[in-house]
Amino acid sequence: MYERNAMARSGANVYARVGLESGVMSASPHQLVSMLFNGVKAAITMARHHMAHNEIAAKGKAISKAINIIDNGLKISFEADASNPVGEALVANLMALFDYTVKCLLRANLRNDPALLDEAERLLESIGSAWREIDPNNMPQAQASGNDAAPVRFSAGA
Repeated sequence: MYERNAMARSGANVYARVGLESGVMSASPHQLVSMLFNGVKAAITMARHHMAHNEIAAKGKAISKAINIIDNGLKISFEADASNPVGEALVANLMALFDYTVKCLLRANLRNDPALLDEAERLLESIGSAWREIDPNNMPQAQASGNDAAPVRFSAGA
């Protein structure tokens, strides 16, 4: 009985992974960054769960995953346009905020402090919700093609 449940879970995990990989392969750069924000939120949620149940190793693994997504996903996704000082300043501020969030996560892990997880999640959700709102696929046509002012340019690369 246990072996059958383990095999079913393994099959479900493979199916979920294939679905995720398919989503990543067909996603735009903007959608990929949104997926990173969703992934870091899920990792923090898992860390909170493990913290509440005193599952130290699993908590550390979830926090490490969140930090990895920030450092090796979100931080490298943003590049300032070198000819645009406003874009450079925006990206510098984002990097500082990401660094602060990583410090919150490290402290949360060391101190077993769910309030620090909450702070990190709140900051990342603030940025993530703003990112989702500027999705070029959801912009009204007139706004997307308008030439009113030169926007701050930065790229979300994968």
